[in-house]
Amino acid sequence: MDGLKQRSRSAFKNDTGAQIGIGTLIIFIAMILIASVAAAVMIQTAGVLREQAAQTGTHASHEVSSNVMIRNIEGHRANSTSEGISSTVDLLKINVGLHVGTRELDVGQTIITVSDGSNTNTLVYAGNDAIYGTAMDNFGASASLNLERLINSTTEIHGVNENNSKIFFTANKFRDEDGSFTQNNPLMNKGDLISFYVSTVSDEASSYNSLYGYETELKSSGLEIEPRTRMQVVISSEYGPDVFLNFYTPSSYGVNRIVGLYP
Repeated sequence: MDGLKQRSRSAFKNDTGAQIGIGTLIIFIAMILIASVAAAVMIQTAGVLREQAAQTGTHASHEVSSNVMIRNIEGHRANSTSEGISSTVDLLKINVGLHVGTRELDVGQTIITVSDGSNTNTLVYAGNDAIYGTAMDNFGASASLNLERLINSTTEIHGVNENNSKIFFTANKFRDEDGSFTQNNPLMNKGDLISFYVSTVSDEASSYNSLYGYETELKSSGLEIEPRTRMQVVISSEYGPDVFLNFYTPSSYGVNRIVGLYP
């Protein structure tokens, strides 16, 4: 009898099948729990990445495409009844539009840099009072008057009277069907054609008395755009990359008051 009991205890003691089954079940449940947690983390991470990608894509679209397109540039020369036409280009009329699919552009935040190879002027919109602490002196709602003041007046900047032609540019609408562009709120959107005016009156031409139809005293810009001058124009808008344009002026201006500079 005692031997039978001993054999029964030994049989139960050596039967580990049940223990292995329970252990396997525990491991299986643990794997399911780990997989569930991992899946939840992956789903959450994918959602965050998708949202960041969407935001980055929108921002990148603005950075790549939200900039102006230079359509053409005209050069206007000063003239005088006694001295004839100046030998330099004294006003740039830069006609611009927006690339397809871009957002509206605030011209008031645009900066234009113009170089004649020797001198460079960095210009802000005449109605912008944030850069120098003041807008162009007597800036108003009339595009024509603003352009005239650009070429013949000065503005006090930090106690010094600076020629407007050295620090400002003006703009006017050529096509603006929705009326979004005004002098005080110069918004440019799809389909608009806008002209930027940059005074490039040379020291020589400052003694002339007529430019772009204005019979007035001219203020020098410090630039000298003669024939065969290597020009650089850079337009920096609020969004998107800068627009760089390098070109040479014609080998001769002839007797033309208006000279095609680009394209």
